[in-house]
Amino acid sequence: MRRLTITVPETAEGRIDRLVADESGLSRSYVQKLITEGHVTAAGNPIKANQTVVPGDVLEMEIPDPVPLELTPEAIPLSVVYEDDDLLIIDKASGLVVHPAPGHQGGTLVNALLARDTEYGGIAGVQRPGIVHRLDRDTSGLLMVAKDDKAQASLMSQLKDRDVKKTYLALVQGSVVATSGRIEAPIGRDPHHRTRMAVVPNGRPAVTGYRVRERLAGWTLLELDLITGRTHQIRVHLMAIGHPVAGDPLYGTGTSKKGPEGLERLFLHSWRIELHSPTDNHIINATAPLPPELESVLERLRSQEAGQVGTVGGIGGSSETTQSVEPVQKRPA
Repeated sequence: MRRLTITVPETAEGRIDRLVADESGLSRSYVQKLITEGHVTAAGNPIKANQTVVPGDVLEMEIPDPVPLELTPEAIPLSVVYEDDDLLIIDKASGLVVHPAPGHQGGTLVNALLARDTEYGGIAGVQRPGIVHRLDRDTSGLLMVAKDDKAQASLMSQLKDRDVKKTYLALVQGSVVATSGRIEAPIGRDPHHRTRMAVVPNGRPAVTGYRVRERLAGWTLLELDLITGRTHQIRVHLMAIGHPVAGDPLYGTGTSKKGPEGLERLFLHSWRIELHSPTDNHIINATAPLPPELESVLERLRSQEAGQVGTVGGIGGSSETTQSVEPVQKRPA
């Protein structure tokens, strides 16, 4: 059991659970759980989460030792791009599921992380790595993992405030006309296909920025800025503007679903990430190059079109655009 004493600042105001979360570095939901269980007191008396702070009050907080996660560690190879006392940044391989789910308790990134010689300080009272965002199973590339509650709270706050910059690489079907652009279209569950997402009128706001990196015959390589983080956002947005991601089994059709010769997976890669250190706020930059199986597809396309393929600077096209998308409508009852 760890004990923490918090003196409420004279300038403090608002709910007490928010103050305790800010001062302790724990997530607000976990703080609320500890308050409910009587682990936070003022003058020996339990407090309530919705109480208003009283400047000058002294709070005593008991934080139970984290309990082990009931999940089997598995020695799955991992590529660690960055590590410090707060977090890991992993270059996830395509095909690796991030988090266990009912019916899928093994072979995940979390199983692999538990097998590392890494000390996890506890996330919401459980000794486990903190997954603060996810990548689709078939998407490769960079993924942040918090080592403790404080780091997780910082990373989640940065994600909420859009202070984490995430850039992806994707090969898409067709020639994207504008050299750069911005797709703004709400995303929600597809009313006609419940396993898919779509641009829908009542969806959650979603924004994706893009820049053309290279033009190839029949295909365009894009850099994409994930400004919001909706489920399947990049895949849905690109499909909606008529340039589906190569090798996408869910949103692709015909040529795009199969992709160019030699492609055997989704051509979507989390390439670069920028964030602030949870400890001292310095900027952390990490990059993961395209995996060999994707780079080889590009090399094949380049060799096939040698002398005819140009990069952004050598190809015409409008400079920038913001694209609107017609939402999917529900069928009449």
